[in-house]
Amino acid sequence: MSKILIVDDDLALADVLVFTLRRAGFETLLAHNGSDALELFAREAPDLLVLDWSLPGMDGLEVCTRIRSVSNTPILMLTVHQSDDDVVAALEAGADEYVTKPFSPRQLVARIRSLLRRTIGETKGALTVGSLTLHLERRKLVAPGHPPTHLTRLETRLMQALMQNPGRILPAESLVFRVWGQGGATQEMLKQLVYRLRNKLAHIAADRSLLENVPGEGYVLNLPDQAPGN
Repeated sequence: MSKILIVDDDLALADVLVFTLRRAGFETLLAHNGSDALELFAREAPDLLVLDWSLPGMDGLEVCTRIRSVSNTPILMLTVHQSDDDVVAALEAGADEYVTKPFSPRQLVARIRSLLRRTIGETKGALTVGSLTLHLERRKLVAPGHPPTHLTRLETRLMQALMQNPGRILPAESLVFRVWGQGGATQEMLKQLVYRLRNKLAHIAADRSLLENVPGEGYVLNLPDQAPGN
């Protein structure tokens, strides 16, 4: 039975979440502020966090950042914020999923199960294509002559999908499914993820040709020795 840590200062909503997740077969833990959430996380080692953005004192972004600095436990962020900047902030803090309020409890349970399946099913070991090696479990990309690049969970999934299809244009819809699962994200969220990954890989391909956007078609990984202009 998976253990879910719910962090929300809205007592009524927290009770609904606890009831919904227990009925769905999950074990639940509950915290109403960031400090208690960090303490429970350290003591109970939950399998997943359902984390509200707007918490008193230490907000959800800070909680997310602190947990992500020590753990790869999947985090689903709940929030009323839905602008592109808000989505980027949550993803950059390390959130794996981003669900806006109000939401359907059934859809939330489906998102949690999908996220747990993806997490449990993530392949260990390494994937090598050309001169690039992606260490899946450690979420680290290595290229000769460059320092290792540490990736988030979502960046690792995106890089894995691209490295499994080098030189092949992958449609945005396909990448959204591979990274987030069915109905887990939008193409705008993919665009922001690609943007962040490109910035991290700038030391390997400064002209950003490594991860190329093909307008109207999708994205393609050009190996360093095959990138346009090289």
